[in-house]
This record gives sequence, structure tokens and C-alpha cells, in this order.
Amino acid sequence: MGRPKALLRIGTSGPTFVNRLIGVLCSGGAAEVLVVGRQDDVELASEVDRIASAGVPVRLVENANADRGQLSSVVAGLNAADRPGVRGVMVVPVDAPLIRMETISAMLHVFNTHQPPVVRATYRGRHGHPVVFARRVFESLRHADPSVGAKEVVHAHAADLIDVDLDDPAIVLDVDEPGDYTRLLTDTGDSDR
Repeated sequence: MGRPKALLRIGTSGPTFVNRLIGVLCSGGAAEVLVVGRQDDVELASEVDRIASAGVPVRLVENANADRGQLSSVVAGLNAADRPGVRGVMVVPVDAPLIRMETISAMLHVFNTHQPPVVRATYRGRHGHPVVFARRVFESLRHADPSVGAKEVVHAHAADLIDVDLDDPAIVLDVDEPGDYTRLLTDTGDSDR
């Protein structure tokens, strides 16, 4: 993208991606939100501090191994979250900023009700995000092959994971390239940047 995705705005005056996702996660029932970022990302740290200063349960987790790929961010967040009483973690990439609060609530409900090793969001049968990982797979995540990522753990538990099909197209939409961002702005009715 040429700039940090977390700080892209939804529309010209809308919230940043990270701000929106923090709000959606908290409204959907997340007890705490951990934003994983690079050690030197001063702008992201400022954005998270600003949101936290309003009493929102969010904190920044620095990923010293960010150059090792996406799994390193998952593990950094997992390590920061892993403490007695934590039964699972939900992973939501910042480039999927339009996920609905109802999606978060539904995923947490299924996880809390059934306690599977993995709960994965789907939209019309297509896998996407968020994904919830139970404590019993934390070590598997920590030791997963970085070239495969968290998918290794998902595939290892294919027989006992739960897919939750939800009416939320944002589950399978993400912003990886400038064209994706332009489409997101167009779809949200704000193509002026």
C-alpha cells in the first residue's frame, strides 16, 4: 500500500481502520484488544494511546520480529494475551476493517458455548476472518511453520473446528492493494480522498 494500513481512513473523515476495528471488537464482546505493530511505528502507537486514553481496553504490542511475516504478529499478540484465565484469542487482521460487531458477537458466542479448538468465520462458505483459537492450540501456533502461518493450526484441527457462516461480506474482504482501498471507499459511498 505504500503506507500503514492501520491508519488508512474509512472515507475522508471516517475512523482509521484500527480505530474502527477496536470499536467493533469491544462492542462485540472482546474483553481486551491487542494491536500488534512494529517497534518503530510511532503513528500507530499514538493512535492506540489516543483510543486507550478514552478508557477503551486496548494496548499496543510491539512485534520485534515483524519482518518474519504475519505469523510473528499472531504469536506476539498471543504471547501478550496469554495469562491465567484467558481461554482463547481472536485474530482479526487490520486490513479487514469493515467486519461487523454482530460477527464478533456470534464468533464469541460459538466459542464460549462449544469450546472448539478453532472457530472460523465464513461468508457463503468462503473462509475469512476473524478466527478464534482456544488456549489448547496456543503452543501449536507458537511452533507453526512461518511459511504456512496460522493456517497450519486451522488445517490440523479441520475435523473439530467450527465454521460459522455469517451474513457479513467483510469476512472475506481485505485491503491489500490501492485498488482494494479505492473499492472500499466506493462501496462505503466515499470515493473522495
